[in-house]
Amino acid sequence: MPSILLHLLPNILAAILYAALGYHFWRTRWSETDKPLVTQPMLPWERSAIGIAILVHGGGIYFNLFADGAMRFSFGLALSLMLWLAVLIYWLESFHAKMDGLQPMVLPLAAACALIPVLFPNVRAVAHADSWGFRLHFMAAMLAYSLFTLSALHAVFMSYAERKLHQRALTKSLASLPPLLTMEALLFRMIVIAFVLLTVALITGSVYSEEIFGKPLSFDHKTLFAFISWGIFAALLVGRHAWGWRGQTAVRWTMAGFMVLLLAYIGSRFVLEVVLGRA
Repeated sequence: MPSILLHLLPNILAAILYAALGYHFWRTRWSETDKPLVTQPMLPWERSAIGIAILVHGGGIYFNLFADGAMRFSFGLALSLMLWLAVLIYWLESFHAKMDGLQPMVLPLAAACALIPVLFPNVRAVAHADSWGFRLHFMAAMLAYSLFTLSALHAVFMSYAERKLHQRALTKSLASLPPLLTMEALLFRMIVIAFVLLTVALITGSVYSEEIFGKPLSFDHKTLFAFISWGIFAALLVGRHAWGWRGQTAVRWTMAGFMVLLLAYIGSRFVLEVVLGRA
């Protein structure tokens, strides 16, 4: 079997599992039926199936990142890794809260992102991957991106749930979601953790810039977007603490900060690898 196919098999299998599970959760939690609106807890086999998909996807990511003893990266791997971490964190959270109603949105996105490295296979070798400062910077950044991704998804669902509640439209999808206050508390808990991780990523990127990249920190568009995003989330957390920001205000600030952060790395790599065809 060709080596390239071995690289792609875990991604393809993970995408199939995510898509099948996403359809299952949509059919059982969201699809409207004539039956009464009864909340169905996540079954053990469902949680196990998601865990298997996470393991398969994680194995594929690791194989693509560290194949041949070197570290490689791309915008496709970044998206795939972000959604893998998001699904993992969400899966762990499901042991403590009723989160199965969010699966019809999260799993299809994970399926699409698992396939992106297959569709856009361009990768580049990462220099200084053995540097302690780089590893800390990389892990903090990826964990922060993942948590902010999940925060953005939660913000979308909060907006959906709030709109349905205002319309007094009780649907199966709404009944399967956690209470709005529970979702809001989880949103800000994730944002706080992600904000701390982003702060660590920015500090390590600044302190170790010369060691990692061979030059002092320069304010290119990627760095600028990252600091702008940090400022947006800092303002959101201050607003939450000082003025009690919540609801649609929190949703708008969350989405704004996430989109700016997404542009900080994903946008630049997409332009280089897909538009310009450079790794």
